[in-house]
Amino acid sequence: MNTEQMTAKIADGQGFIAALDQSGGSTPKALRGYGVEDGEWSGDDEMFGAIHDMRSRVITTPCFGSGKVIGAILFERTMDSEVEGKSTADALKARGIVPFIKVDQGLADEADGAQMMKPLDKLPALLEKSVAHGMFGTKMRSVIKSANPAGIAAVVAQQFEVGNTIADAGLMPMLEPEFDITAADREAGEDILLAEIMKGLDALPEGRKVMLKLSIPVKPGLYTPAVEHPNVLRVVALSGGFSTDEACEKLATNPGMIASFSRGLLQDLRKGQSDDEFDGTLGKAIDQISAASIAG
Repeated sequence: MNTEQMTAKIADGQGFIAALDQSGGSTPKALRGYGVEDGEWSGDDEMFGAIHDMRSRVITTPCFGSGKVIGAILFERTMDSEVEGKSTADALKARGIVPFIKVDQGLADEADGAQMMKPLDKLPALLEKSVAHGMFGTKMRSVIKSANPAGIAAVVAQQFEVGNTIADAGLMPMLEPEFDITAADREAGEDILLAEIMKGLDALPEGRKVMLKLSIPVKPGLYTPAVEHPNVLRVVALSGGFSTDEACEKLATNPGMIASFSRGLLQDLRKGQSDDEFDGTLGKAIDQISAASIAG
């Protein structure tokens, strides 16, 4: 797929984007959930090797290439690795799946009820490498923990600032100002977040598009103005700690949003499953998440 074809797939594809971008801090937990205990690996190389084996199994399972997964978000080391003798990006594109790369370097300490991204000092080199690998877009995460206008404004401003840098490099930025679903004042905070996002979208250069990855809102349909904004290619939803059933039920009430789940996609996969069991389990999750994305 070339850039034009990938853009069309993400804009109009009937399905969802898989989040396969667990990084160093979240990898041990992801491996334990998969049935790989901490004692089965030693050091970062073995840990990342184990998680790449899991991701490779997911990518090469028949149901993953069914057409219901339209994109996949990768961690840098996954992008640098191979699947069936091809670069991971090429292996995905061969299955009709558009590749994205996680580019943030983690979260800064909380201030004003939010965690901005740490300084992205490695971003220029990572963008150059991502373009060389044939990636389509990027993803970067901040976290909002309360309805503090100053914190929300700072997070959104940083996301758009870095997003413009990414777009200038020729990649599609996916902005992810996640709102913590456990926040007591999330409903009020999401109204503030939407207003800041709309200001950022209106300020984009003419013709520039971004994507948004957002928590499923308390009020169904809240983000419809962003979905319909001419500078938005697609709005996707993170599962944010909801189970697959909860996330899909809530997503289906939000027109125009599609899923970009990690836990909600992978939670029932286990290393010890046979290939048929693995494909059946993953296929069931893919069918459920895709149906919720299309219904939304």
